[in-house]
Amino acid sequence: MKSNELEKDDLYKLRHSAAHVMAQAVLELYPEAKLGIGPPIDTGFYYDFDLGVDAEGKPRTFTPEDLEAIEKRMRQIIAGKHEFQYQEVSADEAREMFKDQPYKLELIDGLAQGGIDEYGNETDEKPVISTYQQDTFKDLCRGPHVEATNKIPVDGFKLMTVAGAYWRGDEHNPMLQRIYGTAWRNKKELKKYLDMLEEAKKRDHRKLGKELDIFTFDDEVGPGLPLWLPRGAILIEELEKLAKEMEEKAGYQRVRTPHLTKEDLFLRSGHLPYYEESMYPPMEMEGVRYFIKPMNCPFHHKIFGSRPR
Repeated sequence: MKSNELEKDDLYKLRHSAAHVMAQAVLELYPEAKLGIGPPIDTGFYYDFDLGVDAEGKPRTFTPEDLEAIEKRMRQIIAGKHEFQYQEVSADEAREMFKDQPYKLELIDGLAQGGIDEYGNETDEKPVISTYQQDTFKDLCRGPHVEATNKIPVDGFKLMTVAGAYWRGDEHNPMLQRIYGTAWRNKKELKKYLDMLEEAKKRDHRKLGKELDIFTFDDEVGPGLPLWLPRGAILIEELEKLAKEMEEKAGYQRVRTPHLTKEDLFLRSGHLPYYEESMYPPMEMEGVRYFIKPMNCPFHHKIFGSRPR
């Protein structure tokens, strides 16, 4: 679905509005909070908050009890039947409205200059600066939203988790607290989604891997680097055997290529300028940089070109 079509979708509006209601609830319960951004996403919404630091100087985080209190306050706000009111404003008016919200001020500067939208994403347009207000809460936003808060089903949403998120996705920026929520048209749809998540947990490879003695992890080895146990080794061998049989039937022949190569190959193939940030850092030997390969195709091109065909 295209962006403009997505924004007309009723679930998009519902989830977007739920994010604003959540931000209102957080500000009422934690007046010192600073607001980041709060967009709708595929299965719900999120909003980023800066709660300052605790006594140890670490970023303050939300607790499960906090989420319960926020969700309770959200239901009270929803029941208030507050309309979502749109207003276009100048950059100076917006700065005055959000003078105590540093992250919003940064976004307003970007909007005024053009080149980014209200979420900090790059855009070719110079967006109109606008706000939406429900009850006493006002946010920098272009919408769209439902007509009023009571259009959000009080039994159709749930706050799910809290995660850390760097402002604007940059590790050099402050770490904010991101609350994720899910929102649906009714209680039945919400239950169906939550039930699906529970079923997925039962099939989580991290859970099954441990329970079935397939693999284990160790902090000194590193995250996402499994140590395959005997049962896991058997599974890998069986899968490789199946793959070889299917490839042979399809007429393919196997080759082998190094796991390490000079950077020249990936420069020539054109991969390095686009993928270097996602690759492991290079190692240098005798003044030459080498990379662990993230793909096989450049090697196969070399094999194909190794003799006349």
